[in-house]
Amino acid sequence: MAKYRDEDYEYEEERVAPKKKKSSGSGSGSKSGKKSSSKKSSGSTSSSARKGSGKKSSGKKSSKKAQAKKQRRRIIIFIIEIIILIIAVFVLYSVMSGTKSGKLDLDEDDIIINEQVVEAQETTMKGFRNIALFGVDSTTGALTKNTRSDTIMIASINQDTGECKLVSVYRDTYLNLSNDSYNKSNAAYAKGGPEMAISMLNLNLDLNITDFVTVGFAGLTDTVDALGGVSIEVDDVEISHLNNYQLCIAEDLKRTYTPVKSAGKQMLDGLQATGYCRIRYTAGDDFRRAERQREVLSAIADQAKKASVTQLTETANAVFNEVYTSLDLTEIIELLGNVNSYYISDTSGFPQESNRVNARIGSKGDCVIPLSLEDNVRWLHQFLFDDSSYEPSDDVKRCSEQIYNETNGYIKK
Repeated sequence: MAKYRDEDYEYEEERVAPKKKKSSGSGSGSKSGKKSSSKKSSGSTSSSARKGSGKKSSGKKSSKKAQAKKQRRRIIIFIIEIIILIIAVFVLYSVMSGTKSGKLDLDEDDIIINEQVVEAQETTMKGFRNIALFGVDSTTGALTKNTRSDTIMIASINQDTGECKLVSVYRDTYLNLSNDSYNKSNAAYAKGGPEMAISMLNLNLDLNITDFVTVGFAGLTDTVDALGGVSIEVDDVEISHLNNYQLCIAEDLKRTYTPVKSAGKQMLDGLQATGYCRIRYTAGDDFRRAERQREVLSAIADQAKKASVTQLTETANAVFNEVYTSLDLTEIIELLGNVNSYYISDTSGFPQESNRVNARIGSKGDCVIPLSLEDNVRWLHQFLFDDSSYEPSDDVKRCSEQIYNETNGYIKK
């Protein structure tokens, strides 16, 4: 039986903005090689996004450093659950066998954070931690770059309450890749790895992400099976696609599989859950697929909370060999005891349904167009941070205008 394959994304080799050295007296320089934000010519539409002002100076009191360290430790408690849960979301075309990518020490100087977001970190975004979750498409085990991030999620955690909200950023969303070239959002990871993909999210969505987890799916089946499966409502139209996908995965893993034979609420095993996450050839297309991924994520959250610390620790050790992340496994394992303090309260997709349209943008292919990036960012900050009066940054407004200019002629009126 032929394997399902999603169509490749198409993007032109965009001109990357030339690197510019930071001046010796400036703390707000442009990210080198990331975007042309530091050009100052009159009338220029280049980005004013920057990161430097968001970093704490060495003159800050040690108490603030201790507080930041404490906040990070609280987040690490949740990361073990995130690592286990996102495996179900990040379903790829082939197995990342033997990949041991481990930890990446991100250079925060390479990460863009819009200047106005620095102020929001002390007001409307205070107490929230945002983490990027990437699922990449690679047949060679590459998790670092030169591979698509077909799943892009943001986990936003309220550190005071333990509440977590998940947002899928649709992989074909037409955005600024963070270097003032515009394309499908999944091209950012292919071009510049997690640094560029995180900068893409921060620049377009007014976020302050500095941590990430990238996952292949070699450990997906075993993870779901170790947790006893996941309870999912399967529709009649999904059965044939689910079985075809899990057949392909079973062939790659050299395992037998159990076909799903009937619709309804049922416990899916690892291969079945993986197949379910891959379904896109039904009504709703990729939007529905992202929704299925969030359904499985939530279902595994329920199962993970029933697991013992020993069971979670063993699973985390197995999964970490196939994870590329800015977080330490030792920190994660050390703080497993409080995993039940966190819960997923709501999930959604970006751009929101009422403010997006599909259109084919020349050689870049079929894209998801945010009709107004500004309005979508207003909605996002309401959804994640309960901020009903958020005003997008100048950087977001610039990107919103450019997206309109580049796509309006392709949108059917």
